[in-house]
Amino acid sequence: MLLTCYDLRFPVWSRSRNDYDVLIYVANWPEKRRQAWITLLAARAIENQAYVIGVNRVGMDGNQINYSGDSAVIDPKGDFISNIRPYVEGIDNINLDLESLQEFRKSFPVRLDADEFEVL
Repeated sequence: MLLTCYDLRFPVWSRSRNDYDVLIYVANWPEKRRQAWITLLAARAIENQAYVIGVNRVGMDGNQINYSGDSAVIDPKGDFISNIRPYVEGIDNINLDLESLQEFRKSFPVRLDADEFEVL
C-alpha cells in the first residue's frame, strides 16, 4: 500500500483489512518533526501487523527547511530493521519475510477483533 507522508498522521487511511503486507510512505517530513515521523512509522507497523517502509528526503529545501531523512524499514512488531543513518542519502537492501509475517499474524490475530468502519 503506497501512501504519502501526511497520511501517516491518519491511521484510518492505512487500516489493514488483511489486504496488504507492506505499507510504503514517501515523505517530505521536516527535521523539526522527526520524532513524530519515527514514532508514527512504528505505530503503523504495530497496529497493522505489516512491514512499513518510510522513505524521506534529506537536506535543505528552497524554503530553508531541513530534512533529516530517517528513512526506515520497520517490521510488524515495531522493530527497525534498516541501517540508513539520519542526514545521509543511502540505499539499504532488506529482505522482508512473508512467511514470518504470516506466522506472526496467525499467532496474534488482532485483525479478528477490529471494528468494521466506513470512511465517507
